[in-house]
Amino acid sequence: MKTRRLLALVPVALAISLVLGDALAAQPPIVPIKPNLQPDPLIINGKSGGGNKSNCGNIASAPNQVIQVTESLPYLRLTVAGTGKPTLLIDGPGGRFCVLADSYSGGKPEISGYWQAGNYSLHIGELSQGQYTYTLSISQQKK
Repeated sequence: MKTRRLLALVPVALAISLVLGDALAAQPPIVPIKPNLQPDPLIINGKSGGGNKSNCGNIASAPNQVIQVTESLPYLRLTVAGTGKPTLLIDGPGGRFCVLADSYSGGKPEISGYWQAGNYSLHIGELSQGQYTYTLSISQQKK
């Protein structure tokens, strides 16, 4: 009797470990952002959008990128360019912010200014349906 119960639990345990393994594997590596960033700009490519509706467009359940600002920076600029209608959702030490494209930034989601030290989860959202390629540019240079 006990052997049957144990054998019945093996597929369940295997399925749970596969799901958790996939969730952990879906987390992007943390990219450290230090003063005198090299290369500058740092370019990261990926796919925007996802299956979760948010106030910042359709996003994936896991962040597209995690950056770690190792020490407070007086100026840092993040810009997203994409083939769809990308958005930038930032979840960090200062709160959660949604950045949309505007005419000042050339129609691209962009945020710049002072960044305090800490980890920032970046979701590259999408206002339209589907997923599109994007380029995230991280720079310490002012335009």
